[in-house]
Amino acid sequence: MCTPSDFRILVVDDIDDNLFLLQTVLETVGYEVDTAGNGGTALAKVKREPPDLILMDVMMPDMNGYEVTRQIRQNPNLPFMPILMVTAYDTISSAQGLALGPNNFIRKPIEFDQLLSKVATLLEDCEHDS
Repeated sequence: MCTPSDFRILVVDDIDDNLFLLQTVLETVGYEVDTAGNGGTALAKVKREPPDLILMDVMMPDMNGYEVTRQIRQNPNLPFMPILMVTAYDTISSAQGLALGPNNFIRKPIEFDQLLSKVATLLEDCEHDS
């Protein structure tokens, strides 16, 4: 059985306080966490060392979370990894958003119990090679 320490999560957000908060919450539970402050950095890190899960902000300058997700999903050299999108929008067109490739959404302000539950469920669903 896998434990949180068996998984590496990449948190992508352009706001440093959000990165710090999400990293702290996830590391407290035992996950290994890496961060990226923009879409370009996230793509480079994913190509270099694919994480087990990506927690990605939707609204970022230059390249939003949907574009980063699209590029990850269209790269045949990358293994499948769940992507959990973080959004401040009250309403999301789930069909439209999910068509772009993320596995699920979580709304801001983030409820940490809900976040940890969704992360655990997504990691449970993916095969992990330790």
